[in-house]
Amino acid sequence: MTIDPRTPVLIGAGQFLHRTSSSGGGLDDALDPSTLMAEAIRLAATDAGLASVPQPDSWRVISLLSWRYGDPAWVVAQRLGLEPRDTAITTMGGNSPQTLLNSTALEIQRGEVDLVVLTGGEAWRTRMRARAADVELPWPKAPEDRMPRLLGDDLQMNLAAERDRGVSMPVQVYPMFETAIRAAAGRTMQDHQRVIGELWARFSEVAAANPNAWLREARTAAEITTPTAKNRMIGFPYTKSMVSNNDVDMAAAVIMCSAERAAALGVPRDRWVFPHAGADCHEHVFISNRFSFADTPAVELGGRRALQLAGLSIDDVELVDLYSCFPSAVQLGAQSLGLSLDRPLTVTGGLCFAGGPWNSYVMHSIAAMVQALRERPGANGLVWANGGYATKHAFGVYSTTPPAAGFRHAYPQAEIDAMPRRELAEGAEDAGAATIEAYTVMHSRDGVPETALAACLLPDGRRAWGKSTETELAAAMCVGEWVGRGATVGADGTLRVA
Repeated sequence: MTIDPRTPVLIGAGQFLHRTSSSGGGLDDALDPSTLMAEAIRLAATDAGLASVPQPDSWRVISLLSWRYGDPAWVVAQRLGLEPRDTAITTMGGNSPQTLLNSTALEIQRGEVDLVVLTGGEAWRTRMRARAADVELPWPKAPEDRMPRLLGDDLQMNLAAERDRGVSMPVQVYPMFETAIRAAAGRTMQDHQRVIGELWARFSEVAAANPNAWLREARTAAEITTPTAKNRMIGFPYTKSMVSNNDVDMAAAVIMCSAERAAALGVPRDRWVFPHAGADCHEHVFISNRFSFADTPAVELGGRRALQLAGLSIDDVELVDLYSCFPSAVQLGAQSLGLSLDRPLTVTGGLCFAGGPWNSYVMHSIAAMVQALRERPGANGLVWANGGYATKHAFGVYSTTPPAAGFRHAYPQAEIDAMPRRELAEGAEDAGAATIEAYTVMHSRDGVPETALAACLLPDGRRAWGKSTETELAAAMCVGEWVGRGATVGADGTLRVA
């Protein structure tokens, strides 16, 4: 098969993690994120069979939280002894790595760039330990006149009314999705905990076999779901072992170029992995307006479009990495894409076990997918990236076989925006009888149920947010099923349940 010279191809992938060797968890040999990313890029170049990192047309970095460089791509390039021609940084969101790869593939195909380095990394573990020790880290920053281009569209993630009710963090929202999923499946709490515990145990087994994973210990379902002193309940029904682990120092990178450039560089053909298709879209932005907390229609449509553009169905996909910040995310993704929970759904081990370096986890997914596809020539791989509260989605379809029609991309947002939505009830006149549709209970660091949060539906179909700090109610809502229970939501959002 003749390959169009402008066909985008991934030629190298690298992952790097660093654990401080200092006694007592000190900071003597700590590395900043730019150093982690530079090491990942070196590994990607070696992976491509290159003697050194080639000069890219553009350096592109996933937005990071553990250090403010100003222009992180410039700092990374300096680490590698190269002078950047163009630098860019993405907007926030776990979807960013796949969204970035999709947009870069289109640019390569159009001839706007020829070779690009994509990377992301965090040193959050070190940053938090430095803060706890009141140590000022001597990490570099770019000159003040360095201004990277901003790539991607940013979304405001919360309404003021949501923040007023204390609903503003993923660890509060994803557990609500979980209770809605459980109720929709008709499972008892015990049966559902077994299902998600076994799901997470399978993820931990993948991480245990992944040399680039942060936690490489296979866990049993009981170990994952049972609260203990080291595995405290955080947001019911999630223990610490069921939430994304951002306490890591790790980075990943891929080198992407045109097929013509790959050949000119002498990259062996068996190293090439092609992005076949991609899609980007988002749910109704604010969770208050989602029609249901038990499904994700934008995932269904976006994933289907990406597969259609690649000429595939989900049954043609052998390798999958679903975004896995919490068990509910995996279930929503699998349900929307038509995947059984019993099949392998990760190539890394997921954000809890492989590591969840904030926005850049999916850069590890892509790097791992490259390696997995090389081991299975001709197989197809699908990556789903997610940002926000299962809000922003990006999809990528990959194979070692070149695409027959070039890289193709979909942005089906207009169709999603026209889907059913709910209105949020606000104000004293909206208080009154309601039905709980989803809920969670936030726990103290000592494992004590403290605050109950609930999404409620009013008789006219609008949504209202309820909150209770009554510890007796919070404790009671950790036992049995509360979805479908009658409740009242006061004018100030106070939740009361009969």
